[in-house]
Amino acid sequence: MDIQDSLNKLFALHQFDVKLGLDNITGFLDAIGNPQKKLKTIHIAGSNGKGSTASFIASILMESGYRTGLYTSPHFVKFNERISINGKLISDDYIANFIDRNQKKMDEYHLTFFEVTTAMAFEYFLFMGVDIAVIETGLGGRLDATNVLNPLACVITPLSLEHTNILGEDLEHIAFEKSEIIKPGCKTFIGLIPEEAIKIIEKKVNSVKAELFCLEEYIVEKNNNIQLYTEEIQFDEWEVPLIGKHQKYNAALAALCIAKSFSIDDPSIIINGIKNVIKNTRIQGRYEIVLDKPRIILDSAHNPQGIESLINTFKTGKDNYKKSTLLFSVMKDKNIKQMLLSVKDIFDDIYFYELSYERTASIETLKSIADSISLRYSVTDDLKFFLTQYISGPKENCLVAAGSMYLLGEVKPILSELLS
Repeated sequence: MDIQDSLNKLFALHQFDVKLGLDNITGFLDAIGNPQKKLKTIHIAGSNGKGSTASFIASILMESGYRTGLYTSPHFVKFNERISINGKLISDDYIANFIDRNQKKMDEYHLTFFEVTTAMAFEYFLFMGVDIAVIETGLGGRLDATNVLNPLACVITPLSLEHTNILGEDLEHIAFEKSEIIKPGCKTFIGLIPEEAIKIIEKKVNSVKAELFCLEEYIVEKNNNIQLYTEEIQFDEWEVPLIGKHQKYNAALAALCIAKSFSIDDPSIIINGIKNVIKNTRIQGRYEIVLDKPRIILDSAHNPQGIESLINTFKTGKDNYKKSTLLFSVMKDKNIKQMLLSVKDIFDDIYFYELSYERTASIETLKSIADSISLRYSVTDDLKFFLTQYISGPKENCLVAAGSMYLLGEVKPILSELLS
């Protein structure tokens, strides 16, 4: 089976299915030898910043000399982006071979796209002999396919109301779902989250006799900089290449995790890990400037909290642009009204686009919500034409694409073609 046949088989598994339960993934992993039980891992959950935090952690480990696996989702252009070791993507041959070897078992256990991908990552990391694997959850935590690990450390990044039909209607329920990745004895690190959510996580930590580290207890904000102080390390200044103040918090959370979980007491290693995160992990879509004149910014903001972080960063340079435009698409299970209220008075023009995914909010849904809040908008159904027209337009303008990571996945290959 070649790579395209393999990916066709994989994508046919309804990549957006959400299966409540771990029985199928557990059975499948058992059938292929339980590779996850032989891995040393760091497990990361959260609503915002988990991909960035995972990448910062992986980058620091690489700078420390660890052979480091990184599993994140979704991919932007190529499926292989989800699984990498020291920045090198999983090979087409391994993907095709895994699907070919396990087709019957995949059918037998009725696996979803994410379950197969997760199992593939575990087996690949074991086969390739990684020292440690950094694993990002897909959705939630308790019933997420990745929650079969016994990690060295767990990290919970900032939380927001998301997937409320699955995870619960308030932050306490969401915190409970995320906290279920915490296992007996593992060190647990949490970003800046509300007190009511911290209490839920503390309850879980105490019940399994884990050890809790709260980022807010180790940082000081000074002159728009985040200073981190622990018994092991002290950081007054550091270079964070991902744009936005929120990325400084993500970097600090990663540094705290490393300082407390590993015997790494050389500050230069952690500083270099943060500074080289893009080179080491190929992270994309975090306020990523892909063209300067006219400016095009791609941001993976996909919920109200992410949109707020995007806006706060965008405002610092907005006056430099003659006209600003937002290209927006979003999944239907998000708080779309709140997201649109946030961007309503920020951009001169807002364009809606409907992604070709079953969980995408339809244009009619976006129109209805926009009309209810008196938001002016336009619609595009031809992304290539839209981007072509923008690139050939005034050089002083700025376009931001946001609302869904899957939007960036459609925009990126078109831009690559247009700009090559």
